Amino acid sequence: MLAEKSGQSWRPLLLSTAVTLALLSLIALSDRSSAPANAQTLQATGPLKWYRGNLHTHSLWSDGDDYLESIALWYRDHNYDFLGFTDHNVLADKERWIDVEKSKGKQQAFEKLKQQFPNGWVEERKTEDKLETRLKTFREVADRFNEPGKYLLIQGEEVSDAFQKFPVHMNANNVKELVVPRHGGSVAETIQNNTDALIAQRERTGQPMMIHLNHPNFGYGVTAEDLMRIRGENFFEVYNGHPGVNNSGSKEHASTERIWDIINSFRLGELQLPPLFGLGTDDGHAYHNIPSRASEPGRGWVMVLTDSLTPEKLIAAMEAGRFYSSSGVTLNCVTSSTEGLEVSIKADADVTYSIEFIGTRRGFDSKSEPVLDKEGQEVRATRRYSDDIGKVFCRIDGHAAKYCFQGDELYVRARIMSSRKHPNPSEVGELERAWTQPIIGPAAR
Repeated sequence: MLAEKSGQSWRPLLLSTAVTLALLSLIALSDRSSAPANAQTLQATGPLKWYRGNLHTHSLWSDGDDYLESIALWYRDHNYDFLGFTDHNVLADKERWIDVEKSKGKQQAFEKLKQQFPNGWVEERKTEDKLETRLKTFREVADRFNEPGKYLLIQGEEVSDAFQKFPVHMNANNVKELVVPRHGGSVAETIQNNTDALIAQRERTGQPMMIHLNHPNFGYGVTAEDLMRIRGENFFEVYNGHPGVNNSGSKEHASTERIWDIINSFRLGELQLPPLFGLGTDDGHAYHNIPSRASEPGRGWVMVLTDSLTPEKLIAAMEAGRFYSSSGVTLNCVTSSTEGLEVSIKADADVTYSIEFIGTRRGFDSKSEPVLDKEGQEVRATRRYSDDIGKVFCRIDGHAAKYCFQGDELYVRARIMSSRKHPNPSEVGELERAWTQPIIGPAAR
């Protein structure tokens, strides 16, 4: 969540004309690559495999309560294939010693660390009667855990910025260098400036990277109107496992799913931008005494279809929409074509499922009204829109379903609901779900 700044001063990013043109070209390329193909079948066949991963994780390098290696071990032991470390405004790439007792994990985390990693892995020293330990760098932990085709750690950062009192957090994954928060004169400008900084680093280094908008309803900092016009940033968290991020919204604030549908209706219907893809993440901070009501691991993830477990292949697949997000439901196959969208579930015994196909049609009512408080004053919140946006076109109970285009759809996505309660929910009464990515409908091609 909102952490203290790293202490580094901000300086404007000065770009030469040549770099600016390259940056604009890359943004355009990023926009094009994010549009899913008109026809693709997402299914594990031949060299293609589903890889399960989480791209939002915190450690003792910022405001998490455990060590990088202990967190990596937890995810590996719980059947994840990849994990992105995204501490606030810091990369785990320097020598750093911490006071064990003053750390967020205290003695409990340290003793667990020594049990998990014996034989000299843990470094400790006494300084003025204080027990200190050296935090392992990302590279040290990755060298120990990475196993080709089986497990992959990815270096990332949560770029934690704000406009006035409104938090603007974005996760940059597979970065080479720290992305210093760029700030801006509005929430939207802050998002765009940080997006541009990541794209500039990607262009300059040649290393594939991706950035996504985190938990828009944390502090109700980001509205649909803020995010819908951003270029080069084509991902956001539709599900974040932190209990404090308000996925379901409130009386005054739209849910993350409602925000998603508003954004895609305008991006595809009026703004000529690619669809926004929805991620499931943990936003893990607490790794002891699981389960509890803290921000714990194992709540949300992405399933990415690709032929190789590398950062480059994962990012390329996600930019092409070859993934779905989940908080517990597993899919066998997702097929998109010029005819429509089809979903098949890997069903568990004694669990029932319903599949909802959701979207917006051409010519939707685009008018909106501001949200007002009890005194009639406008609230900074996503505006109220017509029910034309994000309609449930149909709902089918069962393990498989298909939606056939009628010809006027801008996009269609599927939400899969399970009858099984989430074993460690971020919200009371939460059921296990899955979300496919929106596919472009006939009216937006």
